[in-house]
Amino acid sequence: MGKPQKAYISVTNDLFTDQRVRKVCEFLAANDFEVTLVGRRLKNSQDMPSNLKYKTKRFPLWFTRGPKFYASYNLRLFVYLLFRRADLLISNDLDTLYANHWARKFKRNCKLVYDSHEYYCGTPELVSRPKVQNFWRKIEKRCLPKVDAMYTVNESIADLYREEYGMDVKVVRNITDGNLPPFDMTRKQLGLPLNKKVVIMQGAGINIDRGGEEMIEAIQQVDNAVLAIVGDGDVVPDLKKKVSEEGWKEKVLFFGKRPYAELMNFTALSDVGISLDKDSNINYRFSLPNKIFDYIHAGIPLFVSDLKEVASIVRKYEVGVVCSSHKIEDIAKELIALLKDDSAQLRYRENTKKAAAELNWQKETEVLKEIYL
Repeated sequence: MGKPQKAYISVTNDLFTDQRVRKVCEFLAANDFEVTLVGRRLKNSQDMPSNLKYKTKRFPLWFTRGPKFYASYNLRLFVYLLFRRADLLISNDLDTLYANHWARKFKRNCKLVYDSHEYYCGTPELVSRPKVQNFWRKIEKRCLPKVDAMYTVNESIADLYREEYGMDVKVVRNITDGNLPPFDMTRKQLGLPLNKKVVIMQGAGINIDRGGEEMIEAIQQVDNAVLAIVGDGDVVPDLKKKVSEEGWKEKVLFFGKRPYAELMNFTALSDVGISLDKDSNINYRFSLPNKIFDYIHAGIPLFVSDLKEVASIVRKYEVGVVCSSHKIEDIAKELIALLKDDSAQLRYRENTKKAAAELNWQKETEVLKEIYL
């Protein structure tokens, strides 16, 4: 029997909460790849679980954001990959592609695959800074046509890349794998109120223009309900400051990053799951966040913005409400109506079971097999 193929998968996060990448790592490990997942270590990074089926490597860096971070990380990643035998390199998003592109040039018979979690050059952080956006666009144009295969999170984003680069871009959605432990923690153990409705906004991408700003205000108008923010993102410090200044700590609860099983326990104990991305940029316009599938698999009704990919899921499977606008009064009014309608909530919960049976990670892995096996 020959040596197992070696795969190196790189991201710029600290590995702890990236469920898409975890599932790809486990898929490859189950198919006889020797997998190493590479990321960075932050001061507050939690230890990785001891039962992983793959290796991990996290770089401590002097810089944690901005140009110096991206430059230092890509240099460190390039050197790391350069001196390792690899049969497969997987770059997750544009901020790791440059290092992978150059490392692959020094390797024989090594495949480079690009997994784009979003339409990277269309993110609000880049759209608002044209010079920075142009820098990343140049890297994309130089490196992307050289990859051996590419896939992304939905058909809308895949179409953008197909049109721009004339590439065969496949789609692997961020669907929950269903291998979840029992939700055995209670609301009391998690710090959730026992006698109020819990509206949850969860995940690792709680950033600007994703509805957090409006939700912390809208929930003030919803009696007997709290907003639980479980996760982290760029806008969370600003949300915490606003909540503190306004005296809203009884209505808005922050729980920070949690292990995925615990995150899903929070979700399963909630009454409604929120996803309110705005159509402020092309990336959000076509977003299909992990949390959509997390809410469905946890069996709770969804409350989402009217964006193409998200709204089509909610409407097709009838698992929740598509909010008409991002006006605070509209969000509050429509959320109140949902929370008061017990029969609708029950119907949505029942429909999530049917949706979860159809929307599962095992079906998505059929695409991974085409790419990797």
